Amino acid sequence: MNQKLSNEMWGGRFASGPAAVMEEINASIDFDKRLYAEDIAGSKAHAAMLAEQGIISANDAELLQGGLDAIRIEIAEGRFQFSRQREDIHMNIEARLAELVGPAAGRLHTARSRNDQVAVDFRLHVKAALQTLDRALLDFISALVDKAEAHFDTIMPGFTHLQVAQPVTFGHHLLAYAEMAGRDLSRCRDALERLDECPLGAAALAGTSFPIDRHRTARDLGFREPTRNSLDSVSDRDFALEFLSLAAISATHLSRLAEEIVIWSTPQFGFVKLSDAFSTGSSIMPQKRNPDAAELVRAKPGRINGALVSLLTVMKGLPLTYSKDMQEDKEQVFDAIDSLFLALAAATGMIRDMTPDVEAMRKAAGHGFSTATDLADWLVRELGLPFREAHHVTGRAVALAEEHGVGLEDLPIDVLKSLNPRITEAVYDVLGVDASVKSRVSFGGTAPDNVRAQIGYWRERLERNGNRHVGG
Repeated sequence: MNQKLSNEMWGGRFASGPAAVMEEINASIDFDKRLYAEDIAGSKAHAAMLAEQGIISANDAELLQGGLDAIRIEIAEGRFQFSRQREDIHMNIEARLAELVGPAAGRLHTARSRNDQVAVDFRLHVKAALQTLDRALLDFISALVDKAEAHFDTIMPGFTHLQVAQPVTFGHHLLAYAEMAGRDLSRCRDALERLDECPLGAAALAGTSFPIDRHRTARDLGFREPTRNSLDSVSDRDFALEFLSLAAISATHLSRLAEEIVIWSTPQFGFVKLSDAFSTGSSIMPQKRNPDAAELVRAKPGRINGALVSLLTVMKGLPLTYSKDMQEDKEQVFDAIDSLFLALAAATGMIRDMTPDVEAMRKAAGHGFSTATDLADWLVRELGLPFREAHHVTGRAVALAEEHGVGLEDLPIDVLKSLNPRITEAVYDVLGVDASVKSRVSFGGTAPDNVRAQIGYWRERLERNGNRHVGG
C-alpha cells in the first residue's frame, strides 16, 4: 500500500502504509461490496440534506448526486474496479467519486463518519432482507395451505417418538407448519419495527456540531425515525443478531419439515413422491431417487446457527462504541440471508411439487393400534369408567389384538366383552381410523371440518397480506 493511499484513508497521522498482512486482515471490500446500493442511497440522502441545510452548496450537491448515480450504474453493470487497497465499499465509492466530480467529493463526508455510514448501510440491507423474508414466508404458508386444502381429509398416522400414535389428516399436519411459519412471520415483522430507526448523523460516536437534519435523512431513506443515542447508533448490531435469531428459528422449522419429507419419501414409508425437479439419482445405483433438496434444507440451520453464535461472540465483550471487531458482522449475516432464502424457496417448491400417496398414508394410519385412545375414550364416555381403568382395559385389548395378529377393529365382540361385559357392538364405531379422525372436534383438533375451518382462517390471513398465491 503506497504512501498516498495511506494518507487518503487515515490522514497525516500515519507516516507509512501497513504491512501486507495488515492489508489482508483490514480489507472488507471482498464482502461488503454487497452493500453498494445501500451505501450510495445513504450518501445521496446525506448530500441532499447537507445542501438543504446550507452546509454544502447546491452545485456541489448536484455533482455528488450525478456522480453517485453514475457509480451505481457502473457497479450494477460490472464495470466498477474494486480495490482491496481502499479497504471497503465506502472508500472505493468515495475514491471513484473523486475521479468523477473532483473536489466536491471531499465534501460528502462532512458531518459523517464511516461508523454511522456502515451502520446505516447494514441496517438498510437487513431491513430489505426482512421485507423479502416477509414475502417468502407468505409464499411458503400459501403453499402449505393449498396442499392442506387438497388433503384436508386425507388420513395419515400421527407420531410421537416417531412411533404411530393416533390418526390425523395430512392437511392438519401441513397446517402445523403453517402455524410455525406464521410465528416466524410475526417475529420478522417485530424485528422490522425495532430496526426501523436511522443511525445516519450519529457520526463517529458523539454526533456532530453541524446543523444537520437527521429526521430528513431518516425519512428519505425510508426509516420511521432517527436513532436517539449516537453511542448506541454506531456500536450495536442487535438488529443483525435479531435477524440471525429469527433466521435460525425459521430454518429449524424448515429443517424439521425437510426431515419429514426425507422420511416420507423413503420406500419404507412411501407417503409422498417428489418429482425430478427436487430429486437426484445416484452415480452408481440407477434405482436410487434421492431427496437431495430436502436434505440440503435440513442442513441449512448448521450454517445459520453458526452465524448467530459467531456474531454473538464478536459482540459479547465490546466496550462502547465502535471497534474494528464489528467488521466481522457482515459475512455471517450475508451467508444466513442467502441460506435462509434458498431453504425457503426449496421448501415452498417441494410442498407444491410433492404427490402424496393417499392409500399408503391411510394404511399406515391403522398400524400400531392407533385407535387405542379412542377405545379408552369410548369406555369413559359410554360406560362411565374412570380413565385409568379404561386405560388398563384398553391395554389388555391391545395385548389380545397382538396375540391374535389383528387390529383392534377386528377383535371379535366376545373377546372385547371378556374385558368388560358392558362393551357393545357400538364400540366398533370408534375403532376405525375414519371415525377416530372425525371425532377429534376440539378446537385445533384434526377433524376434517376443523381443518377446513383453519384453512379458511389462513386464507383470510393471507388475503389481508395481499399474497398473490392465495388459492393458487
